[in-house]
Amino acid sequence: MSSLAPLRVVLVTGLSGAGKQSMLRVLEDLGYETVDNPPLTMIEEMVTRGERRLAVGVDARTRGFDAERVLDALARLRANSALRPELVYVTADETALLRRYTETRRRHPLAPQGRVIDGVLEERTLTAPLRDAADLLIDTTDLPIAAMRAVVERHFSADNATSLPRMAVTLISFAYPLGLPRDADLVFDARFLRNPHYDPILRPRTGLDPEVAAYVEADADCAGFLDQVTDLLGLLLPRFVQEGKKYVTIAVGCTGGRHRSVYIVERLAARLASRFGTGDAEAMWRVHIAHRELVREEQAAALAAGRPDARPDGTIEESGGGDARPRPVQAQEA
Repeated sequence: MSSLAPLRVVLVTGLSGAGKQSMLRVLEDLGYETVDNPPLTMIEEMVTRGERRLAVGVDARTRGFDAERVLDALARLRANSALRPELVYVTADETALLRRYTETRRRHPLAPQGRVIDGVLEERTLTAPLRDAADLLIDTTDLPIAAMRAVVERHFSADNATSLPRMAVTLISFAYPLGLPRDADLVFDARFLRNPHYDPILRPRTGLDPEVAAYVEADADCAGFLDQVTDLLGLLLPRFVQEGKKYVTIAVGCTGGRHRSVYIVERLAARLASRFGTGDAEAMWRVHIAHRELVREEQAAALAAGRPDARPDGTIEESGGGDARPRPVQAQEA
């Protein structure tokens, strides 16, 4: 505890099957000592006696689990100036969780003799206070394990050990017909912009390609849209930080989720980094980019090609079946 920098302590919680154990493995690779599901009464003793960075898994299987008790323990840890505790909540939607349980043929820990969906819903209710209080929320519904690893490494690597905690801002592109991202705080519609889909040359490409970007930029209203959204975020994000918000998800949608929304997300990320990336704002937030439909396309292509690293849901392997590592399409930090 004699280090000048506070000792980082990460409490990892969330839904069974969402990827908590996968995240603990990543933290272990980063040099954290990891412990999964110790009795709640032991957590504070483990932290205060430890000298290494520590990651502790806590969920509904933990002996004596109670969300309020976890939050009380977290508050006591935060009162210790020698520590830097953070709470991470790992989640996924019901469809993804049910698919993963079906694939592994495992029973849900809260419904060992009943339906998996009953256990999922009960656990979501039990852990809701932890989700609300989390410093970082990771939704693995459409997140390959390699992409999740990249997010965790950026947030918890030794390079960030002395940096100030920052609000996590996720910019995600999506297709409206496939549904809004579950955890979107702000949603912007890019469907009014000219659509590269109707150009046979541009159709197979994405908003990451310069030719597609030039096509979208040629729309007379594109620049104005970007300016106004950037101005709005310039107003909202600092206020979110002032209010103590730990993470925010900004979703941009279009019809196919491959061209216009991808382009807008990339440009917004660049603008946030350049406009607010210096001075005090550097300590205010960290920007992550995710392109939901591109990730899904990559997973479908991997399955069609019979790649051994592909999983039907294209996401996290929780436990008992190896460590799948599909290549991420987009999971980066601006």
